Amino acid sequence: MRHPVEPKRGQAAFRVASRHFRRPRDGNKRTPSAKSSLSPFLSGASEVSLGFDPSLAVSHLRASDAALARLIDAVGPCRLEIKTTPSLFAALAEAIVYQQLTGKAAATIFARLCALFPNAHDGPSAAQIARAPDDTLRSAGLSGPKLRALRDLAQRSIDGAIPTLAEVRDMDDEAIVKRLTQVRGIGRWTVEMLLIFRLGRPDVLPADDYGVRKGFALAFKKRELPTRQELERRGARWQPYRTVASWYLWRAVDRASK
Repeated sequence: MRHPVEPKRGQAAFRVASRHFRRPRDGNKRTPSAKSSLSPFLSGASEVSLGFDPSLAVSHLRASDAALARLIDAVGPCRLEIKTTPSLFAALAEAIVYQQLTGKAAATIFARLCALFPNAHDGPSAAQIARAPDDTLRSAGLSGPKLRALRDLAQRSIDGAIPTLAEVRDMDDEAIVKRLTQVRGIGRWTVEMLLIFRLGRPDVLPADDYGVRKGFALAFKKRELPTRQELERRGARWQPYRTVASWYLWRAVDRASK
């Protein structure tokens, strides 16, 4: 299965989205199909603190939306997990490598990329990418567009345009989206997945994600997929826990495929 493309955008890395999701297109920014697209975010996911209490989130969602409450009853407790990252650069570099590939192929290329550099088990640094010759990076299996995207990401990181994990704690979600989508090859969907699965932000609704839209149609008994506007209108009642609502909508797709 291939990754979807950043916008029409969609744990492998984020087990949540799984095999049904397609990512939307972000103008000319391409994203892969769900399972592999999410892989860099989900593989190795572990029980790290989310920064909010999932049980409080579920209680709020139950009280605010009867239809969503029925889905919650069917699925059970929220088991959202996040994957830690040494830096935003590392998480975004891995996401770029995974675009447009199956999870297995992308994992192979990323492992080769890491093996090019000393002490790069969690991914190369921005300085390592910036110093490496094109031929060296291509030897890992990187395509031309991914090579250029990694170089742009590395240079922006060196220039201080990519926030540190400490800095990002003081930024709201939209500010993070705005900053990171300046990077070549990074669209809104990729940043939303990072917000959910790497940073554990509680109120993210990836309204262009195919899996979220499909899950909404299933849970709310719609014949057609909802528009972004329809999803956002209904999602207003889920605030400030739209991340958990999204997790349950993804689960609705999983249940329907069994």
